[in-house]
Amino acid sequence: MQSLTLSEISNNIKQTLDDAFPSIVWVRAEISEIHENYSGHCYLELIEKEENDDRIVAKMKANIWSLTYKMLKPYFEQSTGQALTAGLKILVAVSVEYHDVYGISLNIKDIDPTYSLGDIALRKQQIVNRLKDEGVFDMNRELDFPLLPQRIAVISSVTAAGYGDFMNQLEGNKNNYRFYCKLFPAVMQGNQTEESIIQALDKIYQHIDFFDVVVIIRGGGATADLSAFDSYRLAYYCTQFPLPIITGIGHQRDESVLDLVAHTSLKTPTAVAEYLIDILAESDDFLNDAQSVIVHYTKEMISHKRSEIKLLSYQIQSGVLQSLSAEKQSFSKVADRITLSTKAFLKSKRYELSAFEKNITLLSPEYILKKGYSITSKNGKIIKTSSDLQIGDVIETRFAEGKTTSTVADI
Repeated sequence: MQSLTLSEISNNIKQTLDDAFPSIVWVRAEISEIHENYSGHCYLELIEKEENDDRIVAKMKANIWSLTYKMLKPYFEQSTGQALTAGLKILVAVSVEYHDVYGISLNIKDIDPTYSLGDIALRKQQIVNRLKDEGVFDMNRELDFPLLPQRIAVISSVTAAGYGDFMNQLEGNKNNYRFYCKLFPAVMQGNQTEESIIQALDKIYQHIDFFDVVVIIRGGGATADLSAFDSYRLAYYCTQFPLPIITGIGHQRDESVLDLVAHTSLKTPTAVAEYLIDILAESDDFLNDAQSVIVHYTKEMISHKRSEIKLLSYQIQSGVLQSLSAEKQSFSKVADRITLSTKAFLKSKRYELSAFEKNITLLSPEYILKKGYSITSKNGKIIKTSSDLQIGDVIETRFAEGKTTSTVADI
């Protein structure tokens, strides 16, 4: 029986592959896994999926040796604004290689960024379309922006230069406007960016009444790190947030999905600070203009009313003088009638007073006592019936002249 050793089979496979792929070939694939080795080499797992159901129909290992990777990585990132990450579709030039121990692998020699750009743009547009289909794309932009946005929740890295620039710009504004900022730290690059920002938004939501706006800023760093802001989950979360969100994540080339759904999108953290300062300045100018207008019209109104009052005063004075002259004679006749009426009234009242005085005298206690009557009282209270007394009570009897005290012995 003829047999082959493993090495013979391996050699046959290698020869077959060399014959089938004698030169570099371009391969379309999706990155399933990617790892950078400490040595500088990059190891990938490439896959091909069925278009309709995402079923994997092919899988193969690939590598980029360190010298090549040092050139391809920055070239790809600068061209696409996207890091080489899992889930990204790429078009790469490879040599098909076979190793006796590790089997078949693809050695990547070159990469075409334009192919990935199309995929990146497609994925981004798919996210935008999905948000629009769900009716949430414009929700944050439709929120009313506060007239005086001074209480600011800031999402940024604690050590980010962009955060420092933002705060310096706010605190050093020439008009000395006061801003009250609270930092909610978050990771602003890498795989943790999405979850970290969402957690920061959750914390802000717990104290929603303390803030006017949310600012998401990130300054500097690699352009490729911006891919985290093209996240459907993060974008959807921001569309639902009840405060206006302002972004300034430090890029010039393109807008992220987060920028598109935010209430206001600016290029840099410094631009966000200037925007907030300008809003307060506009409000300040509006109030100053309104004050000037109010003062101007108030002065005009006062001047006009003074003229009216002066004219009215003259008219009143003239009318009064005429009325006084016309009524002077009438007043004289009225005064005579009042004098006569007053004398008759006083005479009548004197008669009535005399009669009242006589009645009061006849009814006074002193007058009654002089007729021989007496007044008995107990503890200062006049006794009207015997039922008001008890045996042993001390009573006082008052006469026209003098008084006496006695004790009730019998009733």
